[in-house]
Amino acid sequence: MALAIESDKVMFEIYREPEFGRRYRVVYFTELDEHNREIEINEAMRGQHVFDGYLRNYSKQEGKRMVAGILERLNSGQSVSPAEIERELKPFMA
Repeated sequence: MALAIESDKVMFEIYREPEFGRRYRVVYFTELDEHNREIEINEAMRGQHVFDGYLRNYSKQEGKRMVAGILERLNSGQSVSPAEIERELKPFMA
């Protein structure tokens, strides 16, 4: 997967850890730096894909708050479908 950094979008993926607590996590690919890029990408690749997309840069803080809320619900055992995630994040997505 080639990472193209664009200033107007933030690429992200929600995934479930493959081991340990099997918690749901998010990685914001376009915000990774040299120190954590390889580790974070490898973790996401090993995990179970749930949802991915792009947040518009100008609304990314609100979008990240929505993603955090979705993760909280998933990690508390609620079932949240990819269609529901898309519906909730639609106002913030590029």
